[in-house]
Amino acid sequence: MITATWATLIGIVVLLLLSAFFSGSETALTAASRARMHALVKSGSKRAETVERLTSDKERLLGGLLLGNNLVNILASSLATSLLITVFGDTGVVYATVGMTLAVVIFSEVLPKTWAINHPDGFALAVAPFVRPVIAVFAPISIAVEVIVRTVLRLIGVSADRSSTGVTGVEEIRGTVDLLHQEGEVVKGDRDMLGGILDLRELEVSDVMVHRTRMFAIDADLPVEDIIKAVLESSYTRLPLYRGEPDEIVGIVHAKDVLRALFRARGDLDSIDIGKLAATPWFVPDTTPLSAQLNAFLKRQAHFALVVDEYGEVEGLITLEDILEEIVGDISDEYDVVIAGIAKQADGSYKIDGDVPVRDVNRLLNWNLPDEEATTIAGLVIHAAQSIPNQGQQFTFYGFRFRVLKKQRNRLTQIQVTPLRP
Repeated sequence: MITATWATLIGIVVLLLLSAFFSGSETALTAASRARMHALVKSGSKRAETVERLTSDKERLLGGLLLGNNLVNILASSLATSLLITVFGDTGVVYATVGMTLAVVIFSEVLPKTWAINHPDGFALAVAPFVRPVIAVFAPISIAVEVIVRTVLRLIGVSADRSSTGVTGVEEIRGTVDLLHQEGEVVKGDRDMLGGILDLRELEVSDVMVHRTRMFAIDADLPVEDIIKAVLESSYTRLPLYRGEPDEIVGIVHAKDVLRALFRARGDLDSIDIGKLAATPWFVPDTTPLSAQLNAFLKRQAHFALVVDEYGEVEGLITLEDILEEIVGDISDEYDVVIAGIAKQADGSYKIDGDVPVRDVNRLLNWNLPDEEATTIAGLVIHAAQSIPNQGQQFTFYGFRFRVLKKQRNRLTQIQVTPLRP
């Protein structure tokens, strides 16, 4: 009698340990980092390869682990009930129910799952070789259960398509980076840089170009001396040449070519033909994705392009530096004229020039103003107000108060922006 009692107790303990194994394995294998496992597989880890195989079919994995977990839990409860009825009679059912509930919850559920969720990758690598044969044994039952579940879901109108997760890889990466930034594991600069890389596919050339109102171009009909003086005094390396109207770009002159021509001319400016120095302008549509434009720059080994709209009118210009700045932030050299256009006030508001891009404001101030419908702060106010506001008018939207401080004709040149919440 005593030997049978001890055997039953040992059996219950073993079954609880198996239950803990199944519970912890389920948590670890579903929470393990797919990216880390993939990296370990590439480095030659056999255990990581086993984890990848198991998690590639999560329905079958969960089915097998849940079958094993329920099997050992029910068997342990049955043994405990039988043992306690023998010892205490009919009241043993109550003791078995209370005792097994506490034992299963504490030692077979909460404890192993807490351990697994805190160390998912290590736990998954440790249990994967033992889980694999269990899944193979329960595979026929798991397949049957999977068919039943998918059929029931289909009957009630729920899609069970594994491929339709609703989240793209880019969104998942972006969400992961933002989450890690909030947790302090990724600094703001790295988050902005990674976000900038992901945004290249979504942004168009028109979102980052220098608008024609801010383009510095030189009249090709000016005397050679005046053109050379303008090139040398400019802070830019490549400058558009126009003839007649500023929109009629006829060439792009490079400051280095002008310097070479000056050296060869030995002071004889009349011998320099600016038209021959100028390169043929390259025009690109304003709807070109930034990622495609970056590839085009690399392929053509060019740094400068003019942006045109659907009617062929020049809208502005874009350089390789403009695209790179979307990734790494502002790039300034000793010749750049730094005009931030954003000034913080004592009351917590900001005075922002109307032509400052919304993306630059979000990146600098860590705001979340929408940039889908408008490129600049002035454009955002006009879009939200559905009109061109007058000087002094103010509006409240997107959690901010916008007040027009300065206006020139139809252009909003300076806007005061006040955050209404922390």
